[in-house]
Amino acid sequence: MAKLNGAHNNLEDLENIDFATMLDEFESEKNPENIAIIEGKIIKIEGDEVFVDIQDKSEGVLNIAEITKDDKLLFNIDDTIKVTIVGSSNGRRILSYKKALRKEKVVEFIKNYNEDNNEIFDVKVIGKNRGGFVAVDANEVEFFLPKSQCSHKELNTLMNKKIKVKILKIDEETQSIVVSKKKANDEERKKRKELITNIVNDTELKEGVVRKLTSYGMFVDIGGVDGLVHYSEISYKGPVNPSTLYKEGDKVVVKIVGYDEEKKHISLSIKAALSDPWDEIKDSLEIGDVLKVVVSNIENYGAFVDLGNDIEGFLHISEISWDKNVKNPRDYLKEGQEIDVEVIEIDCEKRRLRVSLKSLLPKPFDGFSEKFKVGDIIEGEISTITNFGAFVKIDNVEGLLLNDDISWTENETCKKVYKVGDKIKIKIRKIDSENQKISLSVKHLEESPSALFTKDHKLGDIIKGVVSDIKDFGVFVKVNDKVEALIKNEDLGEAKPNIGDEIEGALIFTRNGKIRLSVKKLNIIKTREDLEKFNSDDKITIGDIIKDQLQ
Repeated sequence: MAKLNGAHNNLEDLENIDFATMLDEFESEKNPENIAIIEGKIIKIEGDEVFVDIQDKSEGVLNIAEITKDDKLLFNIDDTIKVTIVGSSNGRRILSYKKALRKEKVVEFIKNYNEDNNEIFDVKVIGKNRGGFVAVDANEVEFFLPKSQCSHKELNTLMNKKIKVKILKIDEETQSIVVSKKKANDEERKKRKELITNIVNDTELKEGVVRKLTSYGMFVDIGGVDGLVHYSEISYKGPVNPSTLYKEGDKVVVKIVGYDEEKKHISLSIKAALSDPWDEIKDSLEIGDVLKVVVSNIENYGAFVDLGNDIEGFLHISEISWDKNVKNPRDYLKEGQEIDVEVIEIDCEKRRLRVSLKSLLPKPFDGFSEKFKVGDIIEGEISTITNFGAFVKIDNVEGLLLNDDISWTENETCKKVYKVGDKIKIKIRKIDSENQKISLSVKHLEESPSALFTKDHKLGDIIKGVVSDIKDFGVFVKVNDKVEALIKNEDLGEAKPNIGDEIEGALIFTRNGKIRLSVKKLNIIKTREDLEKFNSDDKITIGDIIKDQLQ
């Protein structure tokens, strides 16, 4: 009966384990030859076969790969070599040099083994037989893992994998070490449970090691237990891609911020382990302060700027330039660029900071008002067309050209006359410095038909026209193709004209293109003319009478 040395004193570990069967499955034959390390002599090398004299009735054979390293032979003919018998074929012993070395290491391992230090360790599965798997550790010591000591679903996936095991039994007679993956897993789970219990109840900051990076965060080892740092818990700036800041193996300080009892998941935070930068700026930063920042990210709607203390400010597209037609922030900024900005909004409660670049730039309107004045005739470019008119770009500012200011002809609109990009000559009608607005006109490049009309007529002139419109307050009279005059109700007298009727009136008012006529005034003028004529006729008659009387 094989001698069994206990690797465990706990009888529960040995319960229901048939070691005789395990070891019988591990070694194909219960023969000392299968255990022994034999010294032989290489007598011939043919192709892939190396023939070794082992003082048996026939030489043994091993594969040349057993004594080859980096395409060079480790042994040659007549060299002495250690081997062990691993089987037989056609009356010859099948030998292994590598297994002999592992057996030597197994013997040394068993000799120095202390069952009080039976820790969990790593092995790599390198082979399998009827009863289980053959594995080796980092020192090439060989172990036997029975199928019964690993989960059923793992049986087809263990080859060439590294696994954690625990020694189950050592047999000095057969020079075999039996290990268990199940025992290692059970112990790991027990240790993990104890670790988690201790860790989640500890409120102190912990130093961990980044073990794995993912798109949603990173796993950090905190003393044998992994916790997840979600990407939103890395920085006060907001969600960030962890791979841009960390790599596997980096050390980080974290704080436990949550634990899912059901899933056994630990949630960690890096930013919670740091002082809150928003508390720091609460009393130190004010609206109007100028900061030097670095452009960290650019979007279509604006850019994010790094203040250098784990806080980002937002630079909206409208705050980049005084030019209202900024289409893409990338035309003005690039990531990594250092710029000066002015703080225009601080909301520490909502963790919002807005900044402006254009407020630190010269205002184009100020330059415009210094360069131009009302009445100047200049050239501009149509930048935007609306239902009510068009915006015209002049230098770096825009002025408004209303539909009413296109032409003295009615019903003209900018949409009918212009297109974006057209260059036009315009006249400055008004500069509103307070509201920074500029009013423009095309029609005022020439005198209005009303002004030309008033140049050719004076007050009191009798004007003829045709009634074009009737309002509650009076009637409009078209006096030529481009000019209309108004006759108010109080100036109509007893006249009751209809649209299309010809009418006469005296010119009584001309100002700012407005012309007024009066039928009443016309009647008075006509009456006066008649009276003057009548008086003129009477004077001749009286003179004649006196003359006659004197005679």
